[in-house]
Amino acid sequence: MSGFSSLNTATTALWAAQRGLDVTGQNVANVNTEGYSRQRVDLQAMGGTAVPAIHSVSNGSDGGVAVTGVRRVRDAFLEARGQLETANTARLTAENAALGQVEENFREPGDSGIQSMLTDVWAGFSDLANNPLKLAPRSQVMERLDTLADGLHTTRAALDQQWDQTRDSLSVLAADVNSTAGTIAELNASIRQASLSGLPVNELSDRRDTLVMQLAQSVGATAVPRADGVVDVTIGGTTLVSGGTATRVRLAGADNPDGVGTDAPRLVTDPGNTTLRPGGTAAGQLTALTTIVPGYRTQLDAFARTLAGSLNAAHGAGYDSTGAQGGPLFDDGSGTDPVDLTAVTAANLTLRVTDPAHIAAAATSPTATGGVASADGRNADALFRLAWTPPAPTPSTASSW
Repeated sequence: MSGFSSLNTATTALWAAQRGLDVTGQNVANVNTEGYSRQRVDLQAMGGTAVPAIHSVSNGSDGGVAVTGVRRVRDAFLEARGQLETANTARLTAENAALGQVEENFREPGDSGIQSMLTDVWAGFSDLANNPLKLAPRSQVMERLDTLADGLHTTRAALDQQWDQTRDSLSVLAADVNSTAGTIAELNASIRQASLSGLPVNELSDRRDTLVMQLAQSVGATAVPRADGVVDVTIGGTTLVSGGTATRVRLAGADNPDGVGTDAPRLVTDPGNTTLRPGGTAAGQLTALTTIVPGYRTQLDAFARTLAGSLNAAHGAGYDSTGAQGGPLFDDGSGTDPVDLTAVTAANLTLRVTDPAHIAAAATSPTATGGVASADGRNADALFRLAWTPPAPTPSTASSW
């Protein structure tokens, strides 16, 4: 090996080491940078002359070292797994938040919950059974029944508000997805051009992959890499970003919870209206819009109908202080006769009785007591006993009143 060859080998080694120090400094400087991928220098030994001539020969050991590139240290399998698990975590988090808000809407357990209001109603009927001729317990029963109806109204309104807020949040999320997908498409185009020009693209790739992970969290997106360095982004098998082109998404479907059964909210492509199968936060919010909130809303309405039917039936078996047979306690606010239980919901449940004297506390007809209101209080006691064995009315059948 000649002296000049030794100097050349030492020079290439120094340059390679300098490049390694530069990359190490870049790694240290970005240790707290979100989305930054650690980089490493790829080295390759430089051999002798590939095609030796008659007067140009080489022993093959004097080439030195060359830097062939700077590579990001990433694991494609772990990256794909990370996108999947990020989407699952975001979906479960959104569903958990929806269920937590439903729990707050019902205010259970607590002094302002429906169970507490029901307990007050049953206690009021118990007091009335012991003092059927006094005005105070009658007024108390009416007040507590009205409070119970207001409590159901409040809970139903809170569920409706939660549904509206969730839909608005999902609409905002769709707009964010469009913005992010557009940026990914732009970065894909820049990465392709830089790669063709031989320029480094590591930082551009880091920015793009960070945005892809954000889409994984938002809508369960996954990335499919291409040979030219760009990635295609898909949502449930539907392409969202293809190279430098992005497809927009929008929120379609009902804009109120009453329309969920016929036109459920969903994310679709725009244009095309292809229904997407998202994951991540979007999937959790769609579950809240189509299953969680409507499910509790339906159960609350069914409870209101059952409550109205049970109390109306038991109240109709007694007589009030004027000697008249008891009428329905609750209706849907329309005041029509007969009361249509199918129209009763937690939103419109209305106390129909407006006069405490019309509370049917007695079980004995005034004809059996010479026209004088009975003081037995047995019907009020029967209403109180609904707390133990409530009857099961058929909501599809109109009340007999």
